[in-house]
Amino acid sequence: MQIDPHKSIDFIFKHSKEYAQAKAEVTYLEEFRKSKKAILFSQAIGNTVADRQNQAYAHPEYQELLKGLQAAVERAEELRWKLIAAQARIDCWRSQEASNRVMDRVTQ
Repeated sequence: MQIDPHKSIDFIFKHSKEYAQAKAEVTYLEEFRKSKKAILFSQAIGNTVADRQNQAYAHPEYQELLKGLQAAVERAEELRWKLIAAQARIDCWRSQEASNRVMDRVTQ
């Protein structure tokens, strides 16, 4: 199998911003989840902290936020592994080229 390191480098360059945006979205949603919980907790009616916390966690808006976080993590992880695979292709190409140089020296 012939590996073109330039395609892998181009892929990394092309998708790095997309990955950065996906990672930023994950971080934002993780932090906003705390704010959303606090907002819903303050709006909840209950006699105990546990009652109010349960209402906040069960609230549809909180559940929707979790689904958004799930989608954001999935997108970021998919991009991350594609970038790792592109880097691995470059590393394989580099190893193949080094082996080829050794073989060229041995056969001369």
